Amino acid sequence: MNHPYIVAVCDGLASRGIATLRYQFPYMEKGSRRPDPPKLCHQTVHAAVAAAHALMPTLALFAGGKSFGGRMTSQAQAIAPLPDVRGLCFFGFPLHAPKEPTTTRADHLSSIKIPMLFLQGTRDALADLALIRGVVKQLSARATLKVVEHADHSFHVLVRSGTTDDEVMRTLLDAVAAWVAATRFP
Repeated sequence: MNHPYIVAVCDGLASRGIATLRYQFPYMEKGSRRPDPPKLCHQTVHAAVAAAHALMPTLALFAGGKSFGGRMTSQAQAIAPLPDVRGLCFFGFPLHAPKEPTTTRADHLSSIKIPMLFLQGTRDALADLALIRGVVKQLSARATLKVVEHADHSFHVLVRSGTTDDEVMRTLLDAVAAWVAATRFP
């Protein structure tokens, strides 16, 4: 939760009037590289959402995460809807393993009934762009895709792309802020 990228996202959203709550999964807390079992990750997501709601019960609540955190959040929502959460935001949804393009990691998304925002780079080795576009299209109006040209899974861009990582970060944060503001709730 103290990774410079995550801190930059949270600081950038704060500057756009969006409060954030950072947390980490138990395996990260222990310094392990091996992820926790999904059930424990889902419980962690539910606990973080409950804590956020308890801290700021009058704010509209959105959940999500970067890569694995976003996937665990979506799975948690699909299994047992996160109370008071109005939408999900994914910074680099990990659709598949590198060089193993498939959409099976997205199967659970069809059971999610709240809006979802997918932020994906065109060079993301964990989300073939054609596949993620197909997933988003199948999800229909519930899903929005923001594609970031030249960005990889970490939203890093090559110098020769003519853009910078800072510009990509501004693009991502502006997209999140606009999506949150425009999202209508049932």
